[in-house]
Parts: sequence; structure tokens; C-alpha cells
Amino acid sequence: MKKPELEPRIEDFIWRHKLISTGDIIGVAVSGGADSVCLLHILAKWRSKLNVKLHVAHLNHQLRGAESEADAKYVVDLAARLDVPCTIGRRDVMAYKAEKSCSTEEAARDMRYDFLAEVAAVIGASRMAIGHTRDDQVETILMHILRGTGVSGLRGLEPCSPIPCQNYQTLATSRPTLAIKPLLDVTRQETMRYCQEYHLEPRSDSSNFSLAFRRNRLRLELLPLLREYNSNVDQALLRLAGIANDDVVFIEQQALGLWDEMARGEEDVVYLNKRKSIALPLALQRQLIRLALVRVLGSTKDVEAIHIEAIRGLLSKPVGKRISLPHNIICYGGYNEIAIAAKLSHELFTFCHFEEVSRLKGVVQDGISEKFKQNYFSQQPVPLMQGRFRLHIPGETILPGWRVIASISSAVANAVREPQSNLVATLDLQEVGNELSVRQCQPGDSFRPLGMRALKKLRRFMSDAKIPLPWRDYVPLVCSPRQIVWVVGWRIDDRVKITGTGRETLRLEFIKLI
Repeated sequence: MKKPELEPRIEDFIWRHKLISTGDIIGVAVSGGADSVCLLHILAKWRSKLNVKLHVAHLNHQLRGAESEADAKYVVDLAARLDVPCTIGRRDVMAYKAEKSCSTEEAARDMRYDFLAEVAAVIGASRMAIGHTRDDQVETILMHILRGTGVSGLRGLEPCSPIPCQNYQTLATSRPTLAIKPLLDVTRQETMRYCQEYHLEPRSDSSNFSLAFRRNRLRLELLPLLREYNSNVDQALLRLAGIANDDVVFIEQQALGLWDEMARGEEDVVYLNKRKSIALPLALQRQLIRLALVRVLGSTKDVEAIHIEAIRGLLSKPVGKRISLPHNIICYGGYNEIAIAAKLSHELFTFCHFEEVSRLKGVVQDGISEKFKQNYFSQQPVPLMQGRFRLHIPGETILPGWRVIASISSAVANAVREPQSNLVATLDLQEVGNELSVRQCQPGDSFRPLGMRALKKLRRFMSDAKIPLPWRDYVPLVCSPRQIVWVVGWRIDDRVKITGTGRETLRLEFIKLI
């Protein structure tokens, strides 16, 4: 039998884009439709030449009842005829849709990709072959344009990309399974002709003709209409994707070359230098942000141009601005950097605090010293202090995240000469008394900061002192029955300062527990 024309094109596409390497274990996503059946049949014919092992993966979405069951049976029988092992999965897409409050299309897509990633992990596959064709590429590009994409989205489907499964943290910390698309250079009509020639009798999914789904409406209604205006609109969109890809590849190379200078990473957080980034051309700013999102999430799935612009806006906005994006991404603007994090983590809290403290001067009246800049909350933040904890005076008290040492002395002169530390305070014992406790900030708190003659709201003090909002509940407060006597690490109350010699003093030292 004469070799179909599309086979050498697919083979050339595979080698040109380095989609398969000798010795690979390749999962093949097979729905039962013409595209995926064609793909499986060709790879099965070539497995000896390519020196690869294949494994079929089919997900029953349980959306079409008996038709879905028949699809699964067809795939099992086809895999058996081709002597390829097969895994059939079942997922309740409608339950997932209700849980996530998303569309049926989104739910089915998410569950399908999660299933493919799971199968790949079980069989040890580095790549999962998917039967996307040139028609899918055209539809994807057009969908991205209608959604409001940036230049990256104009590329449409990439020949090789990480599987966009929902387990982003796994993707971000381990080698992701790659989705390869060997059929991107052939049309849906060509795959159908191939199946006819080899008598493969693929299944037809009735849901592909339902106008309830956006992609179907685009394929069945919008594209035919656009072809009336330009009969070559498919080629025009593909040409646009090629040009966009060339531009994006160049910008990506430039951004990667700047990465070490512009960014630093720490577990689930990436930090971008504000001053250096804002001096770059806008295209490079956007690409650095995209790279940061890929480092944090493992992909940029569901991240749109509007989200990139929102993050970029933090480069020029006042400190303390925070935005939330899809998949629990949190972005925070500091003085010197913006942080892009996969969650509101301890690492992000540390950044919020240390970034702003590092801008303050080490002067006594502000309660900020160089030693404090280096040590106070510079590692992992302490636990949130819930409740009130009585201090042993004199003695030692263990608090959540802290050890507090209290000592009484009449040697005022020595206390005054003691090197200053923001985690040590020397107070007038007669003024503070020995019934002290430690708690967190509460609504309505006020005190008289050292050097001031009037009370000041604690929240206003913290704002003026540039303590980031997420950190304010973590600052310990030492209190007497009458008042706050010390905002630990920042300022004592003016009424408990040492005013002369001959009076007993209370020395409190907070030591952070690692």
C-alpha cells in the first residue's frame, strides 16, 4: 500500500521540533476520534524505527452515557489490535464543574490533562502525544484573539509544552510531563482520509456539533463566516502565529539573558527588581513577568494579558500594593522588588517585612538598627500570637516563636551604655510594674511612642513606620494592665522610659526561636 503523503510530513515535524528521543516512553492520548486514532496508528507503525514504547490513555468524561462507554471500548479494542498497553480512566466532570464553578469545557479540559499527567507519572512517560491538528491551531489562535491575548497567545498551540495539569506545585518543583503535538502540520481532513485508507473507523463525538460549547460555535459558525471575508483566513492566522512565535522566541532569549540580574527565586516566590525592570522596554518587562509565573506555577495557563499588565503595574505603584490572580497567585509590591508567589506563604510574609525595613535608617528614635535589619524576621516568620501570655518577671518565658528574658537591675548607668538592639528594651520598673503580658495588635490600640507627648493609634504608628499590612498582627506587644509599654522591635512608650538614676530598671530581651 502506498504510503500516505502526510506521514513524511509528520515525521519531518517530529524531528524538526525534537518531539521524540530514542528510548522514550510515550503516552498517547486517544479519544477515539479521527485525529488521535491517526496519531496512534502512525506511532505504532514507527515504534521500532523510533525505538520508543507506547501507552494509550483514554478518559471517559461520563458526559454522553452509552456513547462515552462505546468510545472507551473502541479505544481498548484498537490498542489491543495494535499491541499497545492501555489505561482507561473515568472522571465525574459535572461534579468537578459544580465544585469549581466553571464551564463544562473547562472542567473536561482540566480533568483530562490531570488524568494524562497521572498516567504519565505511573508509566514513567516523559511525553504525552496529543492529536491536535492544524485546524485546532487555527481555532486556538482565534479564541486567544477574541479573549484578548498578548503576543505570546498569538502563537497558539506549541509543538511541545508542559501538560497544564492542576497540580501546579508539583509542576513547579519537578520535571513536568511534556505534551507533544506531532499533527500540528496536518489538517483534520487529512487525518480522516488516513483513517479511511486504513479502515480504522474512528468514533464521532456528537458533542462536537453542539452549539452550547464556545469552541464549537467558533468552528461551526464564526470561522465559516470569516472565510466569506477571506477564503485564506486559516493561512493568515497561521502566518500571524509564526511571526508572533519568532518575535516571542527572540524576546524570551533576551529575558533569559537578563534573568539572573533582574530576578531571584526562593521556594514558591520569585522577586523582580523594580528599579532595573522598569528601565527595560515594555516587551522585556512582560516577558520577565511571564518567566516568573512559569517558575512559580510551572505554566501560564489561564494567565491573560490583563494579568500580566496588572503585575507590571506594581513596578510603578506605591509600596504595599497587592493583587491576586488565578490559581492563588499573589503579587506584592515592595520598595525594591515585587514578589510573585504561588500562595500567601511565609516566604512572602518575610519579603513584605524585610523589604520595607531595609529602607529605614538605623536611628534610635525610629527603633531601627542595622542588627535588627539583618536579624528581625529575616528568616521564617514567627507564628501568629493568639491570646495573652503573662511574662515571668524576673525570669524566662516561652511564647509562640519567641523566648523572652526579663531581668531587674538598679545599675542604670550600665543599662544605658549597653549596645542598642531593637529586640532589647530597658524600661523604668516603677512605671511598667511586674504584671506584664504579651499579645498581638487589637482594634483601637494606642500608645505614646517614645519622644511624643500625645497618644497615637497603633495602626497609624505601624503605617507611618512602614510595617507592611500582612505583618502587623505578627508584631508582639508588651503590655501592662494600663497600657502598651513596648511595640517589640519598634518603639517603647514614652511614659516608661528611664528618666534618672537610682530607679530599678526592667530589661526585656526577645529572642526569636528558629
